[in-house]
Amino acid sequence: AAPRSRSKHPPRCAHAGGARRSMEAVARERLLGILQEAERLGVAKEAVVRLAAARRPPPPPAHRSSLPFWLVAVSLALVVYKAELYSRVGIARAISYWSPSHDKCTVWMPDIVTRALRPPVDCSMCRDVHSVDRVSNITPKEFEEIYAFSGRPVIITDAMKNWTAQSVFSFDFFRDLYIDSMAQDQCQFFPYQTEFRSLWEVFQMSEERSRLTDGTDPWYIGWSNCDDKVGMILRQHYDRPYFLPENSENKNTDWIFMGTPGYGAHMHVDNVNNPSWQAQLVGTKNWTLEPPPECIYQCKGHEITVYPGEIFVLDTNSWYHSTRIVSNGISITIGAEYD
Repeated sequence: AAPRSRSKHPPRCAHAGGARRSMEAVARERLLGILQEAERLGVAKEAVVRLAAARRPPPPPAHRSSLPFWLVAVSLALVVYKAELYSRVGIARAISYWSPSHDKCTVWMPDIVTRALRPPVDCSMCRDVHSVDRVSNITPKEFEEIYAFSGRPVIITDAMKNWTAQSVFSFDFFRDLYIDSMAQDQCQFFPYQTEFRSLWEVFQMSEERSRLTDGTDPWYIGWSNCDDKVGMILRQHYDRPYFLPENSENKNTDWIFMGTPGYGAHMHVDNVNNPSWQAQLVGTKNWTLEPPPECIYQCKGHEITVYPGEIFVLDTNSWYHSTRIVSNGISITIGAEYD
């Protein structure tokens, strides 16, 4: 029989004792076969090395992972929705937050933690307060000596002489004043027990609800004014209270609280820098005062009623307080801090 011709290619694998050779042995055998075939054809080994096929192939390009377009779109939509960037209020809030003048907290603390960590109060501020005084025609010197910074609350009954705010301020007045104010969207707003998320939303309520029509939901809200133009208009209708000490500065930030009968603010203590005065312009409001926890065995609580035309002076940083509107119509209060 004719001898079998020599194959140009070595077998892909060989078996010894039924065991499969390692990949390294197979590769070595293949390389040896290539060199032998090249020698038979008269090709020098150096030429084989220079062959492009013998060179190591370039590494494959790195795979760049990319997020699916739909995932990016959904994520952006969620950010816009949660931050309310589809509304004027949300855009103004975002601009305010990233403004260089905005003070960002390093660590946000819940109210309950803030109250728990607040410094203790000197109980002399309430120890001898057996009732809340009602005074009139008090001089700035007397006010400073007795009430201004002692923590002792007082009601001034004649402090709105020559004010026009009582006859001018109303829901409609504030709505017309603030409806186009972009600056106001950056200020503090207190919704209390309402569904409102901004002052702009308050002034979108129906006319029936704003006029306390039977069957409409009650409401009570508060806000600080930080629109300078609005502030100038507000101060055309009220003056610096006459009883404040001459060297005392009335802060520029006005606080306004407005609502319907039966509603008010829950029991709380404020976290502001100074005592404040609050002028009851329209309606009648009940105040409940409680001493701070560290003074509960030395001081007593108080229930008082503030009537239209009276100004209530209180250190809201020390006294826990809640309010409730008891008049038949709307209640409007305006106030500010003093030092």
